Amino acid sequence: MGYPFDTPPQPGQAVTVAPGVLWMRLPLPMALDHVNVYALDEGDGWTLVDTGFDTPVSREVWETLLAGPLEGRPVRRVIGTHHHPDHIGLAGWFMARDGAELAISRTAWLTARMLVLDRQDRASPESLAFWRRAGMPADLLEKRAAERPFNFADVVHPLPLGFTRLADGQQIGFGGRRWRVAMGHGHAPCHATFWSLDDDLVIGGDQLLPSISPNLGVYPTEPQADPVGEWLESCQRMRDLAQPGHLVLPGHKLPFTGLPTRLRQLIDNHHSALDRLTAALREAPRTAVGCFDILFKRRIGAEEFGLALVEAVAHVNHLNRLGIVTQVGIRDGAALWGA
Repeated sequence: MGYPFDTPPQPGQAVTVAPGVLWMRLPLPMALDHVNVYALDEGDGWTLVDTGFDTPVSREVWETLLAGPLEGRPVRRVIGTHHHPDHIGLAGWFMARDGAELAISRTAWLTARMLVLDRQDRASPESLAFWRRAGMPADLLEKRAAERPFNFADVVHPLPLGFTRLADGQQIGFGGRRWRVAMGHGHAPCHATFWSLDDDLVIGGDQLLPSISPNLGVYPTEPQADPVGEWLESCQRMRDLAQPGHLVLPGHKLPFTGLPTRLRQLIDNHHSALDRLTAALREAPRTAVGCFDILFKRRIGAEEFGLALVEAVAHVNHLNRLGIVTQVGIRDGAALWGA
C-alpha cells in the first residue's frame, strides 16, 4: 500500500488529488476527529462527495472553503456515500443554500430522513433492552436510561423531499468522468462507492479505508442483523474490481493505493477476530460485552463503549448465523453465548 499524499489539508484548505478533484477535511468532535470530503469541478459549479456534521464549526469551515478553494462557485450536486451523519449532515443545507441536487441510494435516503425525524428525549425501551441483553453493566445502563441520547437531528440538517437514486451497477457522470456505482453493505446499508471508468480514481467512503476498519454494528432497529457477513461479502465482491494502481479517496485517513492488498487485509482481520472469538467461547460462555477483550485486544473506554458494543453483537450474530455459537443461558438479563 502507498500514500501519495502524506499531509492532509488543514480546515478551510484543499489539496488537489487529481485533475479537477479537491480533497478537504471537516472536523469531528470525537476520537476519529475528521471526515474527508471531496469537491469535483463541474465548470459552473461543484459536485461534493459527503459534507461533515451540521455544526457551527462545520459551517464556518465550509464558508471558508466556498469562498477560497471553491472560488465562490455554487454547489450543484451533493453525493452522499451513505447515511451516517458525518457524511450527510450538511446535505440538506446545501440543497437549501444552492438548490443542490442530492444523489444517494434509496435505502440511505430513507434511513437518513427517518432518523432526522426521530427525536427522543430518553432512550427507548427497545434500546435499553438491547443494551441489557448485550451485557452492558448495570451502572452504565442506569446512566443511559436517565440521559438524553444522541439524536441524528442534533448534527444533521433537515432533508427536504426529493433525491436522485444511486443504484448498484449504474453509471453516473460527474467531475468530468464516468463512474460505475458499486454498493457495499455492512458498515451502512447500500453504501455507494464510485469507480472511475476514465482514470484510476475510486471514491471509497467508509467502505474502503486504509488504516482502520469501519465499524460494523448491530442496533436495536434490527437486533438480528448480520453486518459482518454483509461486509465480508462486499469486500470479496469489490476485490474483483480493485486494481493496484487505483487511487482510493476514503472517508477517513489518507488517500491510498494498493486496494487489492487492503481488501485482503480487511477480510483476513475479521476472520482472525471471528476465530479468536470462537476459541474463547469454546472455553467459557460470554456476553457480547464480555467479548471486548477478545475482539479488540485493548481496553475499551467510555467514549468507545457504544461502538464496541454494537460491533461485538455483530460478530456474535455472524457466528450465530453460521451455527458456530448459540445462546446457552441468561445472566442478569444478558444473553450468554457459547461455541
